[in-house]
Amino acid sequence: MQRATSRQNPRLREAARLIASSRDRRKAGRCVLEGEHLLTVYLERVGAPEFVLLVEELAAAPHIAPLLARLGAGDIVAVSAVLFAEVTGLPPALGVVAVIATPQPPLATGARFHLLVDDLQDPGNVGTLLRTAAAAGVDAVLLSKHCAFAWSPKVLRAAMGAHFALRLVEGLDEAALQALRVPLLATSSHAGDSLPTATLPSPCAWVFGHEGQ
Repeated sequence: MQRATSRQNPRLREAARLIASSRDRRKAGRCVLEGEHLLTVYLERVGAPEFVLLVEELAAAPHIAPLLARLGAGDIVAVSAVLFAEVTGLPPALGVVAVIATPQPPLATGARFHLLVDDLQDPGNVGTLLRTAAAAGVDAVLLSKHCAFAWSPKVLRAAMGAHFALRLVEGLDEAALQALRVPLLATSSHAGDSLPTATLPSPCAWVFGHEGQ
């Protein structure tokens, strides 16, 4: 375990930059997982993060210590609670943040059940849809280029780990949609048939429009 005492520590600076700036997250191809729940899901489904920023005073806490035991010593940067709050802008009680490479899978043309998210701009709504999609057995989620960034901290928090149970493809355009070549489905509050009795084709893509549509 490394210990950092200065805001100028390279890993502290990187974590702070990724937390603060969507532009930097996109440019670097990295994102930040906040708290032990997201880190636990990532460890179980994907593997070790690039590094973890740890509040040193919580290293022995029962909800943190088992996670640290699964990481290499060089992957952990311990800081004081005060420095953690100053650098990240997050409450020290959060305990840990992890920096990971943002997954960038190719267009999932072989998936059975897609969710197509069209220009949904509220991060909480995007995260809720991802969480619901994972619970419903969706294979892949496709997001148009005007959607909220799926790997932003707000979306990650709202999805509660669902990102790592799905294949997420962002920046979908008209050409990519045509290449998908599956039926597009949408629901309507005025339709007579109810969803539980509707017969869905397979494969298909279920479309959700933005809040103003």
